[in-house]
Amino acid sequence: MLRTTTCGALNIQNIGESVTLCGWVQKSRDLGGMTFIDIRDRYGITQLVFNMDDNTTLCETARTLGREFVIQASGTVVERSNKNLKIPTGEIEIKITALEILNASKIPPFLIDDETDGGDDLRMKYRYLDLRRNPVRNNMVLRHRMAQSVRRYLDALDFIEVETPVLIKSTPEGARDFVVPSRMNAGEFYALPQSPQTFKQLLMVSGFDRYFQIVKCFRDEDLRADRQPEFTQIDCEMSFIEQEDILNTFEGLIRTLFKEIKGIDLPEVPRMQYADAMRLYGSDKPDTRFEMQFVELNDLVKGHNFPVFEQAELVVGINAKGAAHYTRKQLDELTEFIKRPQIGATGLIYYRHNEDGSIKSSVDKFYNEVELQKWAAAFNSAPGDLILILAGAKDKVRKQLNELRLEMGTRLGLRDKNTFSALWVLDFPLLEWDEESGRYHAMHHPFTSPKPEDIALLDTNPGDVRANAYDMVVNGTEIGGGSIRIHDRTLQALMFKHLGFSKEEAQKQFGFLMDAFEFGAPPHGGIAFGFDRLCSIFAGLDSIRDVIAFPKNNSGRDVMIDSPSTIDDKQLQELRIKTDLK
Repeated sequence: MLRTTTCGALNIQNIGESVTLCGWVQKSRDLGGMTFIDIRDRYGITQLVFNMDDNTTLCETARTLGREFVIQASGTVVERSNKNLKIPTGEIEIKITALEILNASKIPPFLIDDETDGGDDLRMKYRYLDLRRNPVRNNMVLRHRMAQSVRRYLDALDFIEVETPVLIKSTPEGARDFVVPSRMNAGEFYALPQSPQTFKQLLMVSGFDRYFQIVKCFRDEDLRADRQPEFTQIDCEMSFIEQEDILNTFEGLIRTLFKEIKGIDLPEVPRMQYADAMRLYGSDKPDTRFEMQFVELNDLVKGHNFPVFEQAELVVGINAKGAAHYTRKQLDELTEFIKRPQIGATGLIYYRHNEDGSIKSSVDKFYNEVELQKWAAAFNSAPGDLILILAGAKDKVRKQLNELRLEMGTRLGLRDKNTFSALWVLDFPLLEWDEESGRYHAMHHPFTSPKPEDIALLDTNPGDVRANAYDMVVNGTEIGGGSIRIHDRTLQALMFKHLGFSKEEAQKQFGFLMDAFEFGAPPHGGIAFGFDRLCSIFAGLDSIRDVIAFPKNNSGRDVMIDSPSTIDDKQLQELRIKTDLK
C-alpha cells in the first residue's frame, strides 16, 4: 500500500506516530517560513506542515503544489497549535519528512469544495471531479449504505437475489422501449427492460418463492427531476401470499431503512383508498406531512346566481390555516400560479376569516354573511385562516387544487425535508381510458389481478374494476408500487382481451407467460421501489440526478462522454440499418 492510513482517520491519540498519506491537494497556504497543505481523500482532510528551517527542499517542493495534485506525504503526527474542532482531524497535523508528487493536475474548471462555483452543466461535463466534492460523495455513500441495508433485510427473510436478462423482448404496453438491433438476427431487435416483471413472475412459477434484485431499468420517456432514461429499482416478488403479506413485509423494509440510515422510528404506515386520496387530495400520491384536505361545497354554493359556481361540476376548496394575512398581491400571485398552462385553472375564489370572526370574500356580491358562515363551518375555519376555492370539471379541478395545495404547503413551510410521512394507497382502478387510442390501458400493467369481487364488471363497467394494487408514498412522492398478479391463464387472456389485444397478439407478445401459467403457477405478488427516488428523499434532495454517480441531463445526454453519439457506417451496415433518414 502507498499509504499507512487515510486522511480522515488520525486524531490526538496518534501523536508521535510515523504515517504516510496519499490524496489530493485541497488547498495550500504559504506563510514564508512555513507552508501548510490540506490533503484530501474520500475519508477526510488532514493538514500537512512544511518548515523551511527543517528542510528547505521539501518546503520549496510543497510551494509548487497546485490544487488537485495527487501526492504521497510521510511524516510524524504532532499536536496542532491552531486547532479546528469542526473536522475529526482538526487537533493534529503531520510534520512532513518526505513528499512525492504522484501526478500533477491542471487547474480544475470549478472549485472542488462543498460550496462550488460550478454550474450544473459544467459539473455534469466533469462529473468525475464533481464526485470528489463532499456533498456528492456523501450521496454515493448514502446510496451504498441503503443498498446494503436492503440486502440484509431481505436476506434475513429468505429472499434470493437473482439477475434477470437485460436484452429482452419489446412490448407495446407502458413507456417507450430502448431498442437494440441484433447483428446476428438481421432486422430483429432486443429491448432494454422497463422492469423485470415477466421474469420475476416466471421465477415464481419456478419455485423461487422469494426473489429480489437491485436492478437497472430503462424507459425512453421525457425527463424531469425524478426521471432518468436508466434508473434503479428494488424489485421484489413473493409466492403463496396475499396483499396483506406484501404490505407488512415491505413496510418493514421501509421502516428498517429509516431506522438504520436516518435513525428515525417511522410509525406504522397508514392506509388510504385511491378513491379517498383523489377526493381529499386530488392526487394518488398525497403529501401527508400537512392536512389541508379538500372540502366540497356544491350543496352550499349552488343556487345563488354566481355563474362560476352554477356552471361548475365541482366546487372545492382548502383551508390554509393562519394565512388570512395574505395581501392582494400575494393572492394575485396565487391566481397567476393556477392559471399557468400546466395547471390550467381559470380563476381563484377566496375568503379571509378575520380576527374579529367576520368573513370577507371575493364573492360578497353573491353570498351574505350568513351564507359565508356556513362555508366557515364546512371548512372548520377559525379567525386567521384563508380559504381558497376552485370550480370546474370534477377531475380537472381536483388536480388543479392539488397543485395549489402543494404550493401553499411550500409557502407556509409545511413541507420540511427533515419530516417524513409515509402512506399506503390501495385499490387503484384496474384500467384507465385513453382518449387518443380509444381504448382502456392497464393503470399499472397487464399482469395486475383485479379484485375477485369486481371481475364480473369487466364485461359491463370495466372502468369501475378495482385492482389488487398498492403504492407506497413518502412526502408526496411515489417511492414504490406493486400488485397481486394474475396467475391463471384464463383470467390473463381475459385481461388481454379487455386491453384490446387479439388472441394472436396476446400469444405473440406474452404467450410464454400464459404457457407457464399452465404448469402450476402459484399465487404471487410483488412490489418495486424506485431506489433513486428513495435515496434522494433520504438525502433531502429534489432531483434523483444527485444520487446517481453518472446521470444524464434533462435531454437524456451524458455530456461527460458525449452520449448518445453516432456510430460509423461499418457498424450500421453490419446491423442492416439504413442511414438515409433526414
